[in-house]
Amino acid sequence: MNSNARIDALQLMLTDLRMRNEPIRHKAAFRGCQPEFQALVTKLIEQLEAELSDEKQRFRAAQRD
Repeated sequence: MNSNARIDALQLMLTDLRMRNEPIRHKAAFRGCQPEFQALVTKLIEQLEAELSDEKQRFRAAQRD
């Protein structure tokens, strides 16, 4: 089976961002920046999803060659 370390790393990072990390979220709430924190998490997830999609396409194209 062929593997791509970058795809694996992106998938792991997305999994980590999607998990509810309560201690961090409590800190954000305590500091009064919960909406800003969540907006950043959402933006990061969107960027990483786009990067993951691009990387998968490059990987598939390389497999065909």
